[in-house]
Amino acid sequence: MIYLELFMTFFVIGIFTIGGGYAMLSIIQSQVVTAHHWIDEQTFTDIIAISQMTPGPIGINSATYIGYSVLHETGASEFMCVLGSFTTTVAAVLPSFIIVLALCHVYSKFSDNPIFEGIMSWLRPAIIGLIGAAAIVLITPENFVDWTSWILFTVAFFLSLAKKSNPILIILAGGTAGFFLY
Repeated sequence: MIYLELFMTFFVIGIFTIGGGYAMLSIIQSQVVTAHHWIDEQTFTDIIAISQMTPGPIGINSATYIGYSVLHETGASEFMCVLGSFTTTVAAVLPSFIIVLALCHVYSKFSDNPIFEGIMSWLRPAIIGLIGAAAIVLITPENFVDWTSWILFTVAFFLSLAKKSNPILIILAGGTAGFFLY
């Protein structure tokens, strides 16, 4: 029964989380610590610290670790604890997966519609603008004068746009160059 409770709790968290993993943390805390009392505040803080140190999205890492911890606290076997991790991870990711799947279906169904194509032609520049705005916000004064990075960026941009090079190769080459330059 605990698996169903964990699944439903993290599924609802996944549905109502907008803004990424850090936005998910307050909802997870209110459900796991306050509402269900599965773990205490100190354990939750420790889970967040560990989730920040491990690779991957913090919200998913937290869900995985909480699923394990909740079952571990009940004295469950190692296999059952891992099953708890799997349950919370799937439940947290499933709403996003379903939404993206539905959007793909809508896109494939209406992609030939002239109205839909018109809307998308207006959205593409807006999306590019939002990505550009995020990049500008992330540029800090101390990093702005790093001319080596700007040269790497210019070369990657040229290879991508003018030469139509494989993006994966550009990323690998940029990472290799950055490794040796820095």
